[in-house]
Amino acid sequence: MSGGGGGGGSGSSSSAAPGRFADYFVICGLDTETGLEPDELSALCQYIQASKAQDVGGRFISSSAEGENFEQTPLRRTFKSKVLARYPENVEWNPFDQDAVGMLCMPKGLSFKTQADAREPQFHSFIITREDGSRTFGFSLTFYEEVTSKQICSAMQTLYHMHNAEYDILHTPPTNDKDNCSTIEDCNGTSVSKLQRFNSYDISRDTLYVSKCICLITPMSFMKACRKVLEQLHRAVTSPQPPPLPLESFIYNILYEVPLPPAGRSLKFSGVYGPIVCQRPSTSELPLFDFPIKEVIELLGVENMVQLFTCALLEFQILLYSQHYQRLMTVAETITALMFPFQWQHVYVPILPASLLHFLDAPVPYLMGLHSNGLDDRSKLELPQEANLCFVDIDNHYVELPEDLPQFPNKLEFIQEVSEVLMAFGIPPEGNLHCSESASKMKSLRACDIVSDKRNGNIAGSPINSYELLKENETIARLQALVKRTGVSLEKLEVREETSSKKDLKMQCDEEEFKVYQLNIHIREVFANRFTQMFADYEVFVIQPSQDKESWFTNREQMQNFDKASFLSDQPEPYLPFLSRFLETQMFASFIDNKIMCHDDDEKDPILRVFDSRVDKIRLLNVRTPTLRTSMYQKCTTIDEAEKAIELRLAKIDHTAVHPHLLDMKIGQGKYEPGFFPKLQSDVLSTGPTSNKWTKRNAPAQWRRKDRQKQHTEHLRLDNDQREKYIQEARNLGSTIRQPKLSNLSPSVIAQTNWKFVEGLLKECRNKTKRMLVEKMGREAVELGHGEVNITGVEENTLIASLCDLLERIWSHGLQVKQGKSALWSHLLHYQENRQRKPTSGSFSTSGILLDSERRKSDTSPAMSPLRVSLIQDMRHIQNISEIKTDVGKARAWVRLSMEKKLLSRHLKHLLSDHELTKKLYKRYAFLRCDDEKEQFLYHLLSFNAVDYFCFTNVFTTILIPYHILIVPSKKLGGSMFTANPWICISGELGETGVLQIPRNTLEMTFECQNLGKLTTVQIGHDNSGLYAKWLVEYVMVRNEVTGHTYKFPCGRWLGKGMDDGSLERILVGELLTSHTEVDERQCRTPPLQQSPSMIRRFVTISPNNKPKLNTGQIQESIGEAVNGIVKHFHKPEKERGSLTLLLCGEGGLVSALEQVFQHGFKSPRLFKNVFIWDFLEKAQGYYEALEQNELVPEENWQTRARSFCRFVTAINNTPRNIGKDGKFQMLVCLGARDHLLHHWIALLADCSITAQMYEDTALIKDHTLVNSLIRVLQTLQEFNITLEASLVKGIDI
Repeated sequence: MSGGGGGGGSGSSSSAAPGRFADYFVICGLDTETGLEPDELSALCQYIQASKAQDVGGRFISSSAEGENFEQTPLRRTFKSKVLARYPENVEWNPFDQDAVGMLCMPKGLSFKTQADAREPQFHSFIITREDGSRTFGFSLTFYEEVTSKQICSAMQTLYHMHNAEYDILHTPPTNDKDNCSTIEDCNGTSVSKLQRFNSYDISRDTLYVSKCICLITPMSFMKACRKVLEQLHRAVTSPQPPPLPLESFIYNILYEVPLPPAGRSLKFSGVYGPIVCQRPSTSELPLFDFPIKEVIELLGVENMVQLFTCALLEFQILLYSQHYQRLMTVAETITALMFPFQWQHVYVPILPASLLHFLDAPVPYLMGLHSNGLDDRSKLELPQEANLCFVDIDNHYVELPEDLPQFPNKLEFIQEVSEVLMAFGIPPEGNLHCSESASKMKSLRACDIVSDKRNGNIAGSPINSYELLKENETIARLQALVKRTGVSLEKLEVREETSSKKDLKMQCDEEEFKVYQLNIHIREVFANRFTQMFADYEVFVIQPSQDKESWFTNREQMQNFDKASFLSDQPEPYLPFLSRFLETQMFASFIDNKIMCHDDDEKDPILRVFDSRVDKIRLLNVRTPTLRTSMYQKCTTIDEAEKAIELRLAKIDHTAVHPHLLDMKIGQGKYEPGFFPKLQSDVLSTGPTSNKWTKRNAPAQWRRKDRQKQHTEHLRLDNDQREKYIQEARNLGSTIRQPKLSNLSPSVIAQTNWKFVEGLLKECRNKTKRMLVEKMGREAVELGHGEVNITGVEENTLIASLCDLLERIWSHGLQVKQGKSALWSHLLHYQENRQRKPTSGSFSTSGILLDSERRKSDTSPAMSPLRVSLIQDMRHIQNISEIKTDVGKARAWVRLSMEKKLLSRHLKHLLSDHELTKKLYKRYAFLRCDDEKEQFLYHLLSFNAVDYFCFTNVFTTILIPYHILIVPSKKLGGSMFTANPWICISGELGETGVLQIPRNTLEMTFECQNLGKLTTVQIGHDNSGLYAKWLVEYVMVRNEVTGHTYKFPCGRWLGKGMDDGSLERILVGELLTSHTEVDERQCRTPPLQQSPSMIRRFVTISPNNKPKLNTGQIQESIGEAVNGIVKHFHKPEKERGSLTLLLCGEGGLVSALEQVFQHGFKSPRLFKNVFIWDFLEKAQGYYEALEQNELVPEENWQTRARSFCRFVTAINNTPRNIGKDGKFQMLVCLGARDHLLHHWIALLADCSITAQMYEDTALIKDHTLVNSLIRVLQTLQEFNITLEASLVKGIDI
């Protein structure tokens, strides 16, 4: 099922639980002794809601002290219900929890009605989760009984008089004309007319009824059987004839004489009017689950159900909302049961009692069910946080999803498969439109009506082909179904309504029940199969601990238990967004922990055992037909087998319990009074039989052993040692609160709960930051012994998304008033508003500004004016992005931007430094008002400054960004006389700007263009016009004005005809500057950033001493490093690769390494004449072309190489661009690398006679062994598909 770790009871009892079907029979209702007590807590919640709705503040609060709410008519108010009786008084293996049972049997307290109201009985089930995660199940039937006590009736009458009087004072309209003017509706919006509401209870005329409830508390969830037991008991009370035996006999029987069916067996016992059958799966089947999945599908439709399922798997907060308690329970239990083999690890309260509404504030993942009164719509519901909330309005078939929910893998095929199962049972996959309306509607409903129902949020109008099939088949499938099963057929399509509408409780035929079992197992198998397919080879990736279990357990938090990176690298691309997030959840971590803890089969968790045996089967199949990890959809094949097992159990009942019999009762008791549930005789019910074969031997030995294994799965009790072990484990795993204490909620209890939340949030923050840093810092960190290597883009996004999620939870903890869906953004907006109203005071103005890219100490040259650091400015950037429509989206973008600017901790500190604002927005217990925790939290966030994130730039790829350019010409050589018109073109990983003309004599400008990503190159040039068209540019700086990233592109060369190598344009390669605060942290960078080549080594000048001469060893080393850089680049996952341009043209790149090869031993030219490598290459080209013409060609292989070389050199020389000789050499190397020709050309040139003329004998290019090793190194680039940035090969089409 779901929920916390193992099973286990609480209390220190030593006796193991006898395998009895039920532990307690409970009666709750009105205690006539104490009379009417208002239920303060749930009433309080209602006032608060009411006072929000209508601002009559003062009047409400004053009345809240007496626990009265005058807006509510007395019949609508909540009064305390009491546990009136329970049998037996207590059992030691499951101590009775009076508060919890009282609250959950009647979550809204007592309700009163008169003969005018509908009073059908209502059935619902509930769960009580204990501290150690084990559970007990409750099933209750609520019905109405006439109030016979005169005091209660007159008390109600008095309340009405008071209410009417109070109402008149509050609502006297100015015109004194009551009927038109008192429009303020009753909080419950009763549709009764005003007059009726005033006199809705008159003691002389009306009969008063009050709710009462009978309830079974059981160790296992046999929902259908318990429902029948209770309904038959109730029928016995309301039927005109008395039941065959006193009720005590039946209750005694169910408490003491009916056993739990052993695993894999079925059991039959007697209700008041007919036999009741239940069956329990064996240890090799899916665990027990007894709620009808059909109902969930009818309420939500398959598509919504799969989306809700995805939210649950990713541990979002989930809030279910419905008028019917049983629906809340059915949806919650279904979703958690379908998660097999995973288990929901967080707060799980499928029915949240009215008095616990403050629990919606919990800043942790939860799955809760909230009762709606059926009148208020969703918009009236004040929820503390909605940034990560999945809201499910069950009655209106509507699911509100959190933003950016990833798709469940193969979602469409999956929905298709589930739909096919449903259609085989004649159930429309898109759910029913109005489940509570009569089934006759359903019969006359045409398939097309359902499909066209847009509000259903499912199939309607979605252009998905797999659905087209369903739509076509739908009517046909139904007709066939009708023809096949004539009589029963229509039952199939009938909607199972809430008990309330079953007036005649005739037993449903067994066939109907069998269908529910069948459908359940079909759908559960399809869901379980998704996980066995997805995680078929999960065991390979489990990291077994090196130390013993005890020490592993104590360091559990720090340990990596699963090799996520390797697992994800095996998965098909479309699965990654979902899987990378799923692997981070608590449920996955616990699943793997379980796996590590149970090496051997005996101690293996039963759920795990079932899962592993299924995975093994799939593995065997895959060996025969190996399917690589493709996204090929594998359908479920285990359905028939599972169905067979159930069929066999139901066909032949294994056990029949003792029949109910007369008990030894006092004469004259057990009298029958129709319409009233009798006061039972407690002495007979308080103890069980002294000898009974079930209590002595709860089953033959082999069943007992199997039972023990099964207990854990189904959250049964365990014996003491096991229990101790599990309680210990639960503590060690730092389990958060699974369920609020359902007890008297004193302020201290609430405070303690909140304190636990605050501690939990801080711990989560610590773990998240640590994990993100380890991931990001990569190799060095790994060598220091943290976590695994490299982090993929998907994974980084997952981690940042989960950080945003944590921040939202922290910001919505203890909020006074909810505004907007994102608590963080709403706080930021308040801050912005405050700042705009009062101009910043002196103290702030200094701290609000930080020089963004401080100049390096050595740089005395001009730099850009620093960017102001301001929280408000960053908010404005986000507000200007029109693509982001929602508050949650804005908050996330702002967090990403702040992370990228390394200002997250600083900004949040500023935000929280406005103490007045924090006080105004948050309650005293909120996380943000716990100073120590807040400080530690900001300190953890500060650690992100140690690494570079590009989480904003890489995500918002289409937004417009202003860039600021600064060109720094050399001061020494008359830049001021420059007359030509310069231009510039900036390229980044996401695109390029195109040519931008720079106004003459302007060296700084700002322009806007679509996000370029990380910047890689700048092309700069001029049109050679005017008298002095020579320009010596030192470097170019470009800054992204939103993220503040500043890039420096060194140049240091002339642009001008007749200067340097005669180039009019150059391609500069940039590096990201780090701000001075982090210079010391630069060591942690992998790989080091390359700079643009500096000017010196670009050409051979006369003075030999101005350039360090490298020896052949050093040159070989630099070639090796350059090639190695490129090889490493291609071994990284695609999303991680940096800029290839840097590795080719940057400092230490391939171009500069080959330049060193060709410059080694180059003969010194005549005075005052520069000779460039390009001059040598052109001569070589001429030489080969002459050879071609004279047809003196050595061999064919040589010929093709020579031709390709000549073709490239010619093409580069013919380019319209004025890129100069060094630019041409660079282009040739890049093209040679792209087309895998470099090693051929080196071999060619080494043998060329021109080489002999232009190089000294010691030159590297003349040394055959060195040339051969160079060729071998360059050959390693053969296997890579090198694509060049457009700026490198503009104007060349080869």
